[in-house]
Amino acid sequence: MIEKKKLTVQLCVLFLINILIVFLMTVMPQTKAAVYSWGSEGEMVTKIQTNLKKWGYYTGEVDGVFGTQTSKAVQSFQRKNGLTVDGIVGKSTLAALGISETSGGSSSASGNMDSNLYLLARIISAEARGEPYEGQVAVGAVVLNRVEHPSFPNSIAGVIYQNGAFTAIVDGQFDEPISSQSYQAARDALNGWDPSGGAIYYYNPAKTTNTWIYSREVIKTIGNHVFAR
Repeated sequence: MIEKKKLTVQLCVLFLINILIVFLMTVMPQTKAAVYSWGSEGEMVTKIQTNLKKWGYYTGEVDGVFGTQTSKAVQSFQRKNGLTVDGIVGKSTLAALGISETSGGSSSASGNMDSNLYLLARIISAEARGEPYEGQVAVGAVVLNRVEHPSFPNSIAGVIYQNGAFTAIVDGQFDEPISSQSYQAARDALNGWDPSGGAIYYYNPAKTTNTWIYSREVIKTIGNHVFAR
Protein backbone atom coordinates (compact mmCIF):
# COMPACT_ATOMS: atom_id res chain seq x y z
CA MET A 1 0.00 0.00 0.00
CA ILE A 2 2.87 2.38 0.90
CA GLU A 3 4.69 1.61 -2.36
CA LYS A 4 1.51 2.33 -4.30
CA LYS A 5 1.16 5.73 -2.59
CA LYS A 6 4.82 6.57 -3.40
CA LEU A 7 4.26 5.69 -7.04
CA THR A 8 1.13 7.84 -7.15
CA VAL A 9 3.00 10.81 -5.65
CA GLN A 10 5.87 10.41 -8.12
CA LEU A 11 3.47 10.32 -11.08
CA CYS A 12 1.70 13.43 -9.81
CA VAL A 13 5.03 15.27 -9.47
CA LEU A 14 6.09 14.32 -13.01
CA PHE A 15 2.69 15.42 -14.32
CA LEU A 16 3.02 18.81 -12.61
CA ILE A 17 6.58 19.28 -13.91
CA ASN A 18 5.43 18.61 -17.48
CA ILE A 19 2.59 21.10 -17.11
CA LEU A 20 5.05 23.71 -15.79
CA ILE A 21 7.44 23.17 -18.71
CA VAL A 22 4.65 23.55 -21.27
CA PHE A 23 3.43 26.70 -19.50
CA LEU A 24 6.89 28.31 -19.48
CA MET A 25 7.45 27.50 -23.15
CA THR A 26 4.12 29.14 -23.95
CA VAL A 27 4.40 32.36 -21.97
CA MET A 28 8.14 33.08 -22.12
CA PRO A 29 9.25 35.22 -25.11
CA GLN A 30 11.28 33.39 -27.71
CA THR A 31 14.40 35.28 -28.78
CA LYS A 32 15.09 35.18 -32.50
CA ALA A 33 17.80 36.85 -34.53
CA ALA A 34 16.44 39.82 -36.43
CA VAL A 35 16.13 39.28 -40.19
CA TYR A 36 15.26 41.95 -42.75
CA SER A 37 14.10 41.07 -46.24
CA TRP A 38 11.63 42.09 -48.96
CA GLY A 39 8.59 43.67 -47.28
CA SER A 40 10.34 44.73 -44.07
CA GLU A 41 9.90 48.32 -42.94
CA GLY A 42 11.23 50.62 -40.26
CA GLU A 43 14.28 52.25 -38.73
CA MET A 44 16.66 49.35 -39.33
CA VAL A 45 15.75 49.20 -43.02
CA THR A 46 16.52 52.92 -43.20
CA LYS A 47 19.96 52.26 -41.67
CA ILE A 48 20.58 49.44 -44.14
CA GLN A 49 19.59 51.62 -47.09
CA THR A 50 21.67 54.54 -45.81
CA ASN A 51 24.88 52.50 -45.63
CA LEU A 52 24.25 50.77 -48.95
CA LYS A 53 23.63 54.14 -50.59
CA LYS A 54 26.73 55.66 -48.96
CA TRP A 55 28.90 52.90 -50.42
CA GLY A 56 27.35 52.98 -53.88
CA TYR A 57 25.27 49.80 -53.80
CA TYR A 58 21.85 51.46 -53.55
CA THR A 59 20.56 54.28 -55.73
CA GLY A 60 16.93 54.40 -54.62
CA GLU A 61 15.18 56.52 -52.04
CA VAL A 62 16.03 55.97 -48.37
CA ASP A 63 12.45 55.40 -47.25
CA GLY A 64 12.69 52.57 -44.73
CA VAL A 65 10.87 50.16 -47.04
CA PHE A 66 12.69 46.98 -48.10
CA GLY A 67 11.69 46.62 -51.76
CA THR A 68 13.15 45.22 -54.95
CA GLN A 69 15.90 47.84 -55.27
CA THR A 70 17.01 47.33 -51.69
CA SER A 71 17.04 43.56 -52.15
CA LYS A 72 19.22 43.84 -55.27
CA ALA A 73 21.57 46.25 -53.45
CA VAL A 74 21.88 43.83 -50.54
CA GLN A 75 22.69 40.99 -52.93
CA SER A 76 25.41 43.07 -54.59
CA PHE A 77 26.87 43.92 -51.20
CA GLN A 78 26.77 40.27 -50.10
CA ARG A 79 28.42 39.12 -53.32
CA LYS A 80 31.21 41.69 -52.93
CA ASN A 81 31.84 40.73 -49.30
CA GLY A 82 31.81 36.96 -49.56
CA LEU A 83 28.45 36.50 -47.82
CA THR A 84 25.56 34.23 -48.76
CA VAL A 85 23.84 36.01 -51.66
CA ASP A 86 20.17 35.79 -50.72
CA GLY A 87 19.06 39.42 -50.39
CA ILE A 88 18.26 38.81 -46.73
CA VAL A 89 19.92 40.94 -44.06
CA GLY A 90 20.63 38.70 -41.11
CA LYS A 91 23.32 38.75 -38.43
CA SER A 92 26.34 38.35 -40.76
CA THR A 93 25.17 40.94 -43.30
CA LEU A 94 24.28 43.42 -40.54
CA ALA A 95 27.77 42.98 -39.08
CA ALA A 96 29.41 43.54 -42.46
CA LEU A 97 27.29 46.68 -42.86
CA GLY A 98 28.55 47.90 -39.50
CA ILE A 99 25.03 47.82 -38.04
CA SER A 100 23.97 46.23 -34.76
CA GLU A 101 20.64 46.14 -32.99
CA THR A 102 18.78 45.05 -29.88
CA SER A 103 15.20 43.82 -29.83
CA GLY A 104 14.01 47.42 -29.64
CA GLY A 105 15.85 48.40 -32.81
CA SER A 106 18.44 50.48 -30.98
CA SER A 107 22.19 49.96 -30.97
CA SER A 108 24.00 48.38 -28.04
CA ALA A 109 27.61 48.89 -27.04
CA SER A 110 28.39 45.17 -27.16
CA GLY A 111 26.69 44.81 -30.54
CA ASN A 112 28.67 47.71 -31.98
CA MET A 113 31.86 46.20 -30.61
CA ASP A 114 31.11 42.86 -32.31
CA SER A 115 30.46 44.55 -35.67
CA ASN A 116 33.54 46.75 -35.40
CA LEU A 117 35.74 43.81 -34.39
CA TYR A 118 34.52 41.78 -37.38
CA LEU A 119 35.15 44.56 -39.90
CA LEU A 120 38.48 45.60 -38.43
CA ALA A 121 39.74 42.01 -38.32
CA ARG A 122 38.66 41.48 -41.92
CA ILE A 123 40.52 44.53 -43.25
CA ILE A 124 43.61 43.69 -41.17
CA SER A 125 43.62 40.16 -42.52
CA ALA A 126 43.18 41.39 -46.09
CA GLU A 127 45.70 44.25 -45.97
CA ALA A 128 48.34 42.91 -43.58
CA ARG A 129 48.28 39.14 -43.88
CA GLY A 130 51.87 37.92 -43.49
CA GLU A 131 53.06 41.15 -41.84
CA PRO A 132 54.57 41.18 -38.32
CA TYR A 133 51.94 41.17 -35.59
CA GLU A 134 52.83 44.75 -34.65
CA GLY A 135 52.26 45.75 -38.26
CA GLN A 136 48.84 44.11 -38.27
CA VAL A 137 47.80 46.05 -35.17
CA ALA A 138 49.19 49.21 -36.80
CA VAL A 139 46.93 48.74 -39.84
CA GLY A 140 43.95 48.44 -37.49
CA ALA A 141 45.12 51.58 -35.68
CA VAL A 142 45.24 53.52 -38.97
CA VAL A 143 41.57 52.67 -39.54
CA LEU A 144 40.69 53.88 -36.04
CA ASN A 145 42.80 57.03 -36.47
CA ARG A 146 40.85 57.82 -39.63
CA VAL A 147 37.56 57.46 -37.75
CA GLU A 148 38.74 60.24 -35.40
CA HIS A 149 40.16 62.41 -38.20
CA PRO A 150 37.86 65.07 -39.75
CA SER A 151 38.95 64.20 -43.30
CA PHE A 152 37.51 60.68 -43.12
CA PRO A 153 34.15 59.02 -42.34
CA ASN A 154 33.35 58.83 -38.63
CA SER A 155 32.73 55.08 -38.39
CA ILE A 156 34.84 51.97 -38.92
CA ALA A 157 32.51 50.71 -41.63
CA GLY A 158 32.55 54.10 -43.35
CA VAL A 159 36.36 54.25 -43.35
CA ILE A 160 36.78 50.70 -44.64
CA TYR A 161 34.21 51.01 -47.42
CA GLN A 162 35.22 54.53 -48.46
CA ASN A 163 35.68 54.51 -52.22
CA GLY A 164 39.28 53.75 -53.18
CA ALA A 165 40.56 53.71 -49.60
CA PHE A 166 41.87 50.15 -49.46
CA THR A 167 43.24 47.97 -52.27
CA ALA A 168 41.89 44.83 -50.61
CA ILE A 169 38.31 45.96 -51.16
CA VAL A 170 38.95 46.23 -54.90
CA ASP A 171 41.12 43.17 -55.57
CA GLY A 172 38.99 40.67 -53.63
CA GLN A 173 41.35 40.00 -50.72
CA PHE A 174 38.74 41.47 -48.38
CA ASP A 175 36.58 38.43 -49.17
CA GLU A 176 39.23 35.93 -48.03
CA PRO A 177 38.80 34.05 -44.70
CA ILE A 178 39.83 36.04 -41.61
CA SER A 179 42.85 34.74 -39.72
CA SER A 180 42.55 34.23 -35.96
CA GLN A 181 45.60 36.48 -35.44
CA SER A 182 43.79 39.30 -37.21
CA TYR A 183 41.00 39.13 -34.65
CA GLN A 184 43.52 39.52 -31.84
CA ALA A 185 45.21 42.39 -33.66
CA ALA A 186 41.82 44.08 -34.06
CA ARG A 187 41.15 43.67 -30.33
CA ASP A 188 44.51 45.21 -29.47
CA ALA A 189 43.85 48.17 -31.78
CA LEU A 190 40.36 48.68 -30.35
CA ASN A 191 41.85 48.56 -26.86
CA GLY A 192 44.12 51.50 -27.70
CA TRP A 193 47.43 50.06 -28.92
CA ASP A 194 48.73 52.19 -31.81
CA PRO A 195 52.11 50.99 -33.10
CA SER A 196 51.70 53.32 -36.10
CA GLY A 197 52.34 56.40 -33.96
CA GLY A 198 49.13 58.13 -35.03
CA ALA A 199 49.35 57.40 -38.75
CA ILE A 200 46.37 57.87 -41.06
CA TYR A 201 48.10 56.35 -44.10
CA TYR A 202 50.26 53.33 -44.84
CA TYR A 203 51.69 51.89 -48.02
CA ASN A 204 54.06 49.28 -49.39
CA PRO A 205 56.83 51.09 -51.36
CA ALA A 206 57.43 47.97 -53.43
CA LYS A 207 53.84 47.85 -54.66
CA THR A 208 52.26 51.30 -54.61
CA THR A 209 51.86 53.26 -57.84
CA ASN A 210 50.45 56.30 -56.03
CA THR A 211 53.11 59.01 -56.20
CA TRP A 212 51.06 61.36 -53.99
CA ILE A 213 51.52 59.10 -50.97
CA TYR A 214 55.26 59.89 -50.96
CA SER A 215 54.42 63.48 -50.08
CA ARG A 216 53.11 62.41 -46.67
CA GLU A 217 55.29 62.67 -43.57
CA VAL A 218 56.72 59.26 -42.71
CA ILE A 219 56.34 58.19 -39.07
CA LYS A 220 57.83 54.71 -39.11
CA THR A 221 58.21 51.47 -41.04
CA ILE A 222 56.91 48.13 -39.78
CA GLY A 223 57.54 45.10 -41.95
CA ASN A 224 56.71 45.99 -45.55
CA HIS A 225 54.51 48.96 -44.67
CA VAL A 226 55.46 52.60 -44.29
CA PHE A 227 53.14 54.49 -41.91
CA ALA A 228 52.58 58.20 -42.53
CA ARG A 229 50.39 61.19 -41.76
